[in-house]
Amino acid sequence: QVQLVESGGGLVQAGGSLRLSCAASGGTFSTYAMGWFRQAPGKEREFVARISQVLGNTYYADSVKGRFTISRDNAKSTVYLQMNSLKPEDTAVYYCAADRVVVPTTSQSDYDYWGQGTQVTVSS
Repeated sequence: QVQLVESGGGLVQAGGSLRLSCAASGGTFSTYAMGWFRQAPGKEREFVARISQVLGNTYYADSVKGRFTISRDNAKSTVYLQMNSLKPEDTAVYYCAADRVVVPTTSQSDYDYWGQGTQVTVSS
């Protein structure tokens, strides 16, 4: 069983930056692909970014491409999401998730473990 704990959320002005962290425990972190998802009020949860297990290949939603960067530190069992040039529409609860499968996926149903989420609010 893998436990995931997100941190780093908060309130930021449009154009600002935040760095989210997700610390994993209870499993072999390097064997999981890691993803970030977000859910805005009244909307479905959506894919944001993914990083693969071995090569660290990254995938992004079009809405965040060029502004967000996902990275991982296997020695610290932590995945990060650096968010730059934030917009009010980025306001959401951000979740990290772990996926045991190697094949890249943006579908939340394919992820095995989830964190509790961290709130990101971007003011205009």
